[in-house]
Amino acid sequence: MTRVKRSLLVLPLLLVVTACSGNAAKPAAKPAIPTGGADAVSAPASTNPPGATASGDPAARAATAIAAMSDADLAGQVLMPYAYGSDANIVDRASAAGNQSLAGVDTPAQMIAKFRLGGLILVSFAPQDPTGSTNPATNVENPQQVRRLTDGLQAAARRLPGGAPLMIGTDQEYGVVTRVTNGVTMLPSAMGAGAAGQPALTQDAWKAAGEELSAMGVTVDFAPVADTLGPPDNTVIGSRSFGSDAAANAGQVQAAVRGLRAGGVAAGLKHFPGHGHTSGDSHEGLPVVTQNMAQWTAQDRPPFRSGVDAGADVVMSGHLDVQALDKGTPATFSHKIMTDVLRTDLKFTGVAISDAMNMPPAMKWPAGESAVRALNAGNDMLLMPPDITAARDGIVAGLKSGSLKRERLVEAVTRILTLKFRTAGQPQPAVGTVGSAAHAQAVAALDAASITVLRGPCAGPLVSGPVTVTAATGREVARVTMVKALQEAGVSVQAAGGKVVHLVGYGDKAVDLDPAAAVTVMMDTPYLLGSAKSPVLVATYSSSRLSLTALASVLSGRNKAPGRSPVAVPGLPRTACP
Repeated sequence: MTRVKRSLLVLPLLLVVTACSGNAAKPAAKPAIPTGGADAVSAPASTNPPGATASGDPAARAATAIAAMSDADLAGQVLMPYAYGSDANIVDRASAAGNQSLAGVDTPAQMIAKFRLGGLILVSFAPQDPTGSTNPATNVENPQQVRRLTDGLQAAARRLPGGAPLMIGTDQEYGVVTRVTNGVTMLPSAMGAGAAGQPALTQDAWKAAGEELSAMGVTVDFAPVADTLGPPDNTVIGSRSFGSDAAANAGQVQAAVRGLRAGGVAAGLKHFPGHGHTSGDSHEGLPVVTQNMAQWTAQDRPPFRSGVDAGADVVMSGHLDVQALDKGTPATFSHKIMTDVLRTDLKFTGVAISDAMNMPPAMKWPAGESAVRALNAGNDMLLMPPDITAARDGIVAGLKSGSLKRERLVEAVTRILTLKFRTAGQPQPAVGTVGSAAHAQAVAALDAASITVLRGPCAGPLVSGPVTVTAATGREVARVTMVKALQEAGVSVQAAGGKVVHLVGYGDKAVDLDPAAAVTVMMDTPYLLGSAKSPVLVATYSSSRLSLTALASVLSGRNKAPGRSPVAVPGLPRTACP
């Protein structure tokens, strides 16, 4: 999300408290920096902050909280930046330096206090992630650490005027975009669910996901991706989408939203009004969507309509030039799209949040002006502003100049607070819920239904005799996981000389294929299988342990492969096992 040149990421990534993918150790010699200083909370926490003793109705509590807020307080409520550090109050020197650069404070708690923030997003850097190059920080490690962090963040928020809880968001899409990976039950990618084609299984799996996120203190998941996938070269969306069929996607989006809400977490549809029908990447520039109105209505509108009807509490705008709706204007800054289409046409009444405001299409203007433009378009919350101070000050200045009406800001904050009080009123599961056997069972059922054979037999073992598992460069974790899964399924595995089961995944090319492999497995979008020469071609759409366990059951002949590719692969059927 965050637009930062990769060359500038190297030092912070080496020093940040949580290294990418958890591979680097924390620098033990560096002393921790406790909270305190000029930007720390100026008053002790109140046992009954304004808003906490109001009526139990979330809207009434929102009105009471707003009455206690100044213009600067209101401005802070619409901001959701990220922060460095794995604890709200104690961070290492590298994280403190990152927060000083970002916000002029040492710790996340101080950032909340200084800017009277309404939200904070949890982030992580991962190289195998289409958004990875734009995430400079990692503040998540495992469920226990995330729960401690979010508890500390909420304690800081309770001290603010109005006493409202914090909106804590993250991009837990599963598949290639997953922020918390250690210790959680990993769902298959959205495309895997699309291949399974059973919304009931999708809903059960996403309910498990919602319960785990709630247990970790996350209040909104920026998922599911409601984009209908168009061209195969759309790699920034790819397997994050349920597939290319708008009607099927609508059912899947509805199921995921219902699951998350049943699990106690708000669902955030993205990237409105649709990022699927372009090969452009909004992390790099302004993608142009050239569909006409009839095409947009038939292809991109249905999943968003379905998600809104299912009760999605949040819709994220996309930085997209959707020419059928408002040619030349990025959707985030388009009143026609964010108000006329989203509010009037789709009847959405929840919180509209921008995609990251530090991505290139949103940085056409200074941070303060960009913030006012996004709010005037109809966004209620602004994600990851590039300059928090400038964004906050720009909003306050807009109120004074009249370029931003106070009623518009109050409307936005009312929506935000109403959602926050509603989610805060739900019971929070214990962190021990994360990774439970019941959750694994629900997700395993979806994984089993997703496995797709695009070439090869439909019954019995798909490969006989001892096998050797190989993988494209950088996929050693998946290879080892696959070896263990095959051995547990009763398949003889040897280091070399067996029939080759070759694994490929996100970002791999034809050069990464093994033409001599008996089986080629694609762990992302299945397009690359069209170039593979193996007699057996299988798609899992993700590389999680449960996905590869389901694959092992199919390769060994224990289970059949019921999945059907939700996108067309030239030269191959949607399934070889109709």
